[in-house]
Amino acid sequence: MGLSIFDLFKIGIGPSSSHTVGPMVAANRFLDELHKNQLFKQTHRIKADLYGSLAMTGEGHATDVAVLLGLLGEHPDRVNPDKVPEYVAFIKAHDQLKLGGVRDIPFYFDTDLQFHFGNSLPSHPNGMSLTALDAEGHTLYKNQYYSVGGGFVLNEQEASSSQSTSHQAAPIPYPFENGQDLLDHGNNSGLSIAELVLENEKYLGRSQDIPKDLMAIWQVMDECIQRGCAQTGKLPGGLDVERRASEMYKRLVNKPPEQRDDLESMDWVSLFALAVNEENAAGGRVVTAPTNGAAGVIPAVLAYYARFIPGSSDKGIQIFLATAAAIGMLYKKNASISAAEVGCQGEIGVACSMAAGALCAVFGGTNEQIENAAEIGMEHNLGLTCDPVGGLVQVPCIERNTMGAVKAINAARLALQGTGQHRVSLDNVIETMRQTGLDMQDKYKETATGGLAVNVVMC
Repeated sequence: MGLSIFDLFKIGIGPSSSHTVGPMVAANRFLDELHKNQLFKQTHRIKADLYGSLAMTGEGHATDVAVLLGLLGEHPDRVNPDKVPEYVAFIKAHDQLKLGGVRDIPFYFDTDLQFHFGNSLPSHPNGMSLTALDAEGHTLYKNQYYSVGGGFVLNEQEASSSQSTSHQAAPIPYPFENGQDLLDHGNNSGLSIAELVLENEKYLGRSQDIPKDLMAIWQVMDECIQRGCAQTGKLPGGLDVERRASEMYKRLVNKPPEQRDDLESMDWVSLFALAVNEENAAGGRVVTAPTNGAAGVIPAVLAYYARFIPGSSDKGIQIFLATAAAIGMLYKKNASISAAEVGCQGEIGVACSMAAGALCAVFGGTNEQIENAAEIGMEHNLGLTCDPVGGLVQVPCIERNTMGAVKAINAARLALQGTGQHRVSLDNVIETMRQTGLDMQDKYKETATGGLAVNVVMC
């Protein structure tokens, strides 16, 4: 099937789509494969091995916890974040795991889940393997999985064949592989980018009520903003980062009229992004947009539209999300949305590009102006590294979302000042991002071995 809007926007928990959501999905798939091969009842023990970036920053990204949740049968979109500490504490205290939520098996946290620091599997930096053993310790079944960004997961067979179910041909009316295809379809049909993608969505079978499900995505985003604005205290992980959104919210709400200025809306945009990514860092419920590390950019810009733009509407919100998804699909198809593969340009950069094009669309931009806005959003994020301090999705990740959101608004407004004609195409900049990611040293790609991660003292 082709890529869906609901592939780009998935409900999950923090702090990372590739390091938390993806490994949970991989463990879910492993359980499904055990059932399919009629090996579930024979499984007496599970061993999990994490490689590459999943090992280097896995503890800070709660990858170990995510694997356990997946083996328990919990799913990213349904797990209760408040229950997660309780689940993990039970496993550690009793050396026991309820496989698939139905069968108790031994699980020794220190030996059955291993971080292989410095070692990578061949197909992607975010690699892991899961092994099922029988009562005698013999291997019943083993598979490798790759978390390729945004919660997308390939098993070894899919990775080896360079195919996934998401990329196989689908009978959609407006198939596209690049930005020029989208512009050509628009010119030939008279449809906007959002209308093209929404027409395709009708054929993908992912939703029985597309407008309703799009509004549900926005509701989760908006609720995340509200939670983030209410919570206080320090974020988990040992960096002792204080939540700032709550105090910032109080200051903005209580600001005297005489102190308000024309740029105050940008303070609110920064607040919205800050609130979402503090929630993400705390393991709360967020929407991958297109990843968890960049989950604050699109909600912040969409909240700006919904709260500050006269005439904003539910229809506009749906157009925003559909347009953003179309742009995200181009990066997913032709480059990467994984910071472990291409650095943070693949997360904040892509989210900024998606948000810029989407805001341009709801401001009435033409397809050409939308494409221009998306191009501007990425062009000025090229080379952005991923260097999380302590392997946590906190510093510089939280503030980086605020910068991506404000930059997206600027990109949209800049594109609207032009005709849509410009020298660098979106396809050019996507290919440049891909090449830049290939050239980037691994220490700047979510390994916490370069940049701020080694120049900021953890204490």
